Amino acid sequence: MGAAEELLDVVDASDRVIGQAPRGEVYARGLCHRCVFVLVTNAAGEIFVHRRTPGKLVFPSRYDMFTGGVVGAGESYDGAALREAGEELGVSGLPQPTPLFRFRYDGEGMSWWSAVYQVRWDLPVRPQPEEVDWYAFLPRAELERRLAEETAHGEWVPDGLAAYRLLTEYGH
Repeated sequence: MGAAEELLDVVDASDRVIGQAPRGEVYARGLCHRCVFVLVTNAAGEIFVHRRTPGKLVFPSRYDMFTGGVVGAGESYDGAALREAGEELGVSGLPQPTPLFRFRYDGEGMSWWSAVYQVRWDLPVRPQPEEVDWYAFLPRAELERRLAEETAHGEWVPDGLAAYRLLTEYGH
Protein backbone atom coordinates (compact mmCIF):
# COMPACT_ATOMS: atom_id res chain seq x y z
CA MET A 1 0.00 0.00 0.00
CA GLY A 2 1.38 3.42 -0.97
CA ALA A 3 1.31 6.47 1.27
CA ALA A 4 -1.71 7.93 -0.56
CA GLU A 5 -3.76 4.82 0.26
CA GLU A 6 -2.91 4.77 3.98
CA LEU A 7 -6.14 5.07 6.01
CA LEU A 8 -6.34 8.04 8.40
CA ASP A 9 -8.87 9.13 11.00
CA VAL A 10 -10.68 12.32 10.02
CA VAL A 11 -11.30 14.55 13.06
CA ASP A 12 -13.43 17.57 13.87
CA ALA A 13 -12.42 20.93 15.34
CA SER A 14 -12.27 19.31 18.81
CA ASP A 15 -10.05 16.41 17.66
CA ARG A 16 -12.89 13.86 17.80
CA VAL A 17 -12.86 11.13 15.15
CA ILE A 18 -15.73 11.63 12.70
CA GLY A 19 -14.69 9.22 9.94
CA GLN A 20 -11.85 7.67 8.00
CA ALA A 21 -10.40 8.27 4.55
CA PRO A 22 -7.28 7.42 2.54
CA ARG A 23 -4.40 9.89 3.02
CA GLY A 24 -4.56 11.04 -0.63
CA GLU A 25 -8.23 11.94 -0.24
CA VAL A 26 -7.61 13.61 3.14
CA TYR A 27 -4.96 15.83 1.54
CA ALA A 28 -6.93 16.52 -1.65
CA ARG A 29 -10.07 17.54 0.26
CA GLY A 30 -8.24 19.35 3.07
CA LEU A 31 -9.80 17.13 5.75
CA CYS A 32 -8.60 17.60 9.31
CA HIS A 33 -6.57 14.64 10.62
CA ARG A 34 -3.87 13.89 13.20
CA CYS A 35 -0.07 14.21 13.09
CA VAL A 36 2.84 13.84 15.49
CA PHE A 37 6.03 15.89 15.79
CA VAL A 38 8.99 14.45 17.71
CA LEU A 39 11.95 16.65 18.62
CA VAL A 40 14.96 14.31 18.78
CA THR A 41 18.01 15.46 20.73
CA ASN A 42 21.28 13.79 21.65
CA ALA A 43 23.40 13.90 24.83
CA ALA A 44 24.98 17.20 23.69
CA GLY A 45 21.52 18.77 23.36
CA GLU A 46 21.82 18.92 19.58
CA ILE A 47 18.61 18.65 17.55
CA PHE A 48 18.09 16.20 14.71
CA VAL A 49 17.36 18.27 11.58
CA HIS A 50 16.68 16.83 8.15
CA ARG A 51 15.56 17.67 4.62
CA ARG A 52 12.58 15.76 3.31
CA THR A 53 12.87 13.89 0.01
CA PRO A 54 11.34 15.34 -3.17
CA GLY A 55 8.80 12.48 -3.31
CA LYS A 56 6.99 13.41 -0.08
CA LEU A 57 3.26 14.11 -0.49
CA VAL A 58 3.40 17.20 1.72
CA PHE A 59 6.22 19.78 1.88
CA PRO A 60 8.71 17.90 -0.34
CA SER A 61 12.39 18.94 -0.24
CA ARG A 62 11.93 21.18 2.80
CA TYR A 63 13.85 21.14 6.06
CA ASP A 64 12.31 20.01 9.35
CA MET A 65 13.50 19.94 12.96
CA PHE A 66 11.01 17.21 13.88
CA THR A 67 10.61 13.59 12.93
CA GLY A 68 7.01 12.51 12.67
CA GLY A 69 4.07 12.16 10.38
CA VAL A 70 0.44 11.20 10.24
CA VAL A 71 -1.37 9.16 12.85
CA GLY A 72 -2.91 6.09 11.20
CA ALA A 73 -6.58 5.18 11.55
CA GLY A 74 -7.19 3.84 15.06
CA GLU A 75 -3.61 4.59 16.14
CA SER A 76 -2.84 6.60 19.29
CA TYR A 77 -0.72 9.74 19.23
CA ASP A 78 1.80 7.99 21.53
CA GLY A 79 2.00 4.96 19.26
CA ALA A 80 2.44 7.11 16.15
CA ALA A 81 5.17 9.19 17.84
CA LEU A 82 7.22 6.10 18.67
CA ARG A 83 6.63 4.48 15.26
CA GLU A 84 7.34 7.58 13.18
CA ALA A 85 10.47 8.62 15.09
CA GLY A 86 11.89 5.10 14.95
CA GLU A 87 11.14 4.77 11.24
CA GLU A 88 12.56 8.14 10.24
CA LEU A 89 15.69 7.71 12.36
CA GLY A 90 16.08 4.12 11.16
CA VAL A 91 16.52 2.78 14.68
CA SER A 92 14.96 0.21 16.96
CA GLY A 93 14.73 0.41 20.74
CA LEU A 94 13.86 4.10 20.82
CA PRO A 95 12.38 5.06 24.19
CA GLN A 96 8.76 6.24 24.22
CA PRO A 97 8.81 9.97 23.34
CA THR A 98 7.57 12.31 26.06
CA PRO A 99 4.38 14.22 25.17
CA LEU A 100 4.70 18.01 25.51
CA PHE A 101 1.54 19.64 24.08
CA ARG A 102 -1.04 19.56 21.28
CA PHE A 103 -2.12 22.25 18.85
CA ARG A 104 -4.13 22.56 15.68
CA TYR A 105 -2.20 23.53 12.58
CA ASP A 106 -4.08 25.39 9.85
CA GLY A 107 -2.23 26.47 6.74
CA GLU A 108 -1.59 25.88 3.06
CA GLY A 109 -5.21 24.69 2.64
CA MET A 110 -4.75 21.92 5.20
CA SER A 111 -5.35 21.37 8.90
CA TRP A 112 -4.40 18.76 11.45
CA TRP A 113 -4.25 18.22 15.16
CA SER A 114 -0.63 17.94 16.14
CA ALA A 115 0.86 16.26 19.19
CA VAL A 116 4.40 17.44 19.97
CA TYR A 117 6.89 15.14 21.73
CA GLN A 118 10.56 14.99 22.59
CA VAL A 119 12.98 12.09 22.90
CA ARG A 120 16.71 11.69 23.45
CA TRP A 121 18.70 9.32 21.25
CA ASP A 122 22.47 8.95 21.66
CA LEU A 123 23.20 6.05 19.29
CA PRO A 124 23.86 6.29 15.53
CA VAL A 125 20.89 6.89 13.24
CA ARG A 126 20.20 5.44 9.79
CA PRO A 127 17.42 7.60 8.32
CA GLN A 128 15.20 6.12 5.65
CA PRO A 129 16.46 7.23 2.21
CA GLU A 130 12.86 7.47 0.94
CA GLU A 131 12.06 9.94 3.75
CA VAL A 132 15.29 11.86 4.38
CA ASP A 133 17.68 13.46 1.82
CA TRP A 134 20.07 15.03 4.33
CA TYR A 135 20.40 15.11 8.13
CA ALA A 136 22.55 16.34 10.99
CA PHE A 137 22.36 16.88 14.73
CA LEU A 138 22.68 20.67 15.08
CA PRO A 139 23.32 22.78 18.16
CA ARG A 140 20.24 24.88 18.98
CA ALA A 141 22.17 28.09 18.15
CA GLU A 142 22.98 26.75 14.67
CA LEU A 143 19.35 25.75 14.11
CA GLU A 144 18.22 29.22 15.20
CA ARG A 145 20.75 30.81 12.82
CA ARG A 146 19.52 28.71 9.91
CA LEU A 147 15.90 29.46 10.72
CA ALA A 148 16.61 33.19 10.74
CA GLU A 149 18.36 32.98 7.35
CA GLU A 150 16.16 30.49 5.52
CA THR A 151 12.59 30.87 6.79
CA ALA A 152 11.79 33.72 4.42
CA HIS A 153 12.73 31.52 1.46
CA GLY A 154 10.18 28.80 2.31
CA GLU A 155 12.84 26.18 2.90
CA TRP A 156 11.30 24.89 6.16
CA VAL A 157 8.08 22.96 6.63
CA PRO A 158 5.50 25.47 7.91
CA ASP A 159 3.86 23.08 10.38
CA GLY A 160 7.25 22.28 11.91
CA LEU A 161 7.98 26.00 12.21
CA ALA A 162 4.65 26.51 14.00
CA ALA A 163 5.39 23.61 16.37
CA TYR A 164 8.94 24.86 17.03
CA ARG A 165 7.71 28.39 17.82
CA LEU A 166 5.22 26.97 20.31
CA LEU A 167 7.87 24.69 21.77
CA THR A 168 10.21 27.61 22.41
CA GLU A 169 7.34 29.70 23.83
CA TYR A 170 6.63 26.88 26.29
CA GLY A 171 10.31 26.92 27.33
CA HIS A 172 11.45 23.57 25.89
